[in-house]
Amino acid sequence: MPLLIRNARILTLALPDVSGPRRGKALRELGIIPHGEVLVADGRIAAVGPKVEAPADAEIIDAAGRVLLPGFVDCHTHACWAGDRLDEWEQKLNGAAYLDLLKAGGGIHATVRAVREATQKQLAAALRERLGNLLRDGTTTVEVKSGYGLNTEAELKMLRAIRRAASDWPGTVSPTALLGHALDGDPEDYPRMVTKEMLAEVSREFPDIAVDAYCEKEAWSVEACVRLFEKARKHHPIRVHADQFNSLGMIPEAIRLHARSVDHLEASTKADLIALAQSPTFGVILPCTGFHTDQRFAKAGFFVDQGGALALATNCNPGTAPTHSMPLAIALAVRFCGLLPAEAIVAATCNPAQLLGYTDRGSIEVGKRADLLLLRHKDERQLAYELGGNPVDTVICGGAVIR
Repeated sequence: MPLLIRNARILTLALPDVSGPRRGKALRELGIIPHGEVLVADGRIAAVGPKVEAPADAEIIDAAGRVLLPGFVDCHTHACWAGDRLDEWEQKLNGAAYLDLLKAGGGIHATVRAVREATQKQLAAALRERLGNLLRDGTTTVEVKSGYGLNTEAELKMLRAIRRAASDWPGTVSPTALLGHALDGDPEDYPRMVTKEMLAEVSREFPDIAVDAYCEKEAWSVEACVRLFEKARKHHPIRVHADQFNSLGMIPEAIRLHARSVDHLEASTKADLIALAQSPTFGVILPCTGFHTDQRFAKAGFFVDQGGALALATNCNPGTAPTHSMPLAIALAVRFCGLLPAEAIVAATCNPAQLLGYTDRGSIEVGKRADLLLLRHKDERQLAYELGGNPVDTVICGGAVIR
C-alpha cells in the first residue's frame, strides 16, 4: 500500500550540484522543505515536494510539523559478539588503562574467548537482537565487523552469523572482515598467517567484502597493516582503524593505498588530518568511544574545515562503546568534536552511505530507498541538543512502517 507522509519539515539532504561525499560547506546543507510531503510506493520514494499527488488508497501519516529525515547509516560497528566486559569496565573505573588490560589478556581477548565458545546460531541471535535495537533508534543501514575470532574458523563463523542475522532484518547490513584486530601469538608470525591463509579463505567465501585492520600499539603495526592491505586491495575495499591512542603513521599509508576510510582519529596530528581531508579517503569519527573510555575526541571540526569527507558512527562494541544510538553519537560529536548539528546529521546519513557504497539512500529523493525517520521534534537541532531517550517517533525501513 502506498504511504503518504504529509505536513512534515523534510530534510531531503538533496544537493543536485554535488556528487560524491559532502565536504566543507556542503556538510551544512540539509535541503530543507519547511512544509512538505513524501509519497512512498514499492519501497521507494515516489514523490517529494511541498505538495504531491497520492493515490486514494494511500496510508497517511500526519507529521504535524515534525522533522522527517533519511534513516541513519552507522558505518562502523562491532555489533556481533558474545559475552560481556563488565568486569573489565569495573577495573577501568578503578584506574586500569585499556592497553594494560589488553596486555594482561583482557580487552579484545576476553571477547575472543567468548566468541570462540559461542555457536554461529548464538552469535546470529545476539546480533539480531542488537539490530532490532539499532532500528528502533533510527539506524536503517549498518556496517558490522568480524574481528573477535582471530583464527580462520572463528572469523568465518562470525561472518556467516552476520550474514544469517542480516537475512531477516528489514534494514541493510554491510559486513566487514576485520582480519587485523588483535594479535594471537607471535607478533610477526600471526599477521603473516592472516595475510597468507585467513585472507584467502575469507576471499573465497566473501569475495567482495571490505577488509579492515586495527593499527595501534599492542595490536597491528603499520608494517603489518600495509602487508595485509597490499594483498587485500587487489580484490577488496580496505578500511583501517588508526590513531585511537597513538599516532603511528598509518594515515599516509592509508591514503597511498586508497583506503575507503580511516576510523577513530582521536590522536591524529593536524598535518595528517589535513592530508586525509585532501584525499578521497573518508575520515570516520567515533565519539561514543572517547565518551566511554578516555575523554579524547577527534578534531572533526578542523577536519571539515580542511575539506574532509566526514562520517560519524557509534563503534557499537562491548568494550569501548556499549551503545547502539546514533542520536547519542550525534549529540557527542557536536559537544566534543567541533561539529554543527547540520554537519553531524550529514555525517550520520548521506556521507556514510557513500562510504559503504550505497547510492540509493542517505537522502530523500525520487527513486531512492524509502528509509525514513520521523522525529518527535519540529527542529532537527534537537537531535544534537537532547541527551538520552530516543528522538525517533516512527521508522520507515524499505517503505515499511516499523513503529
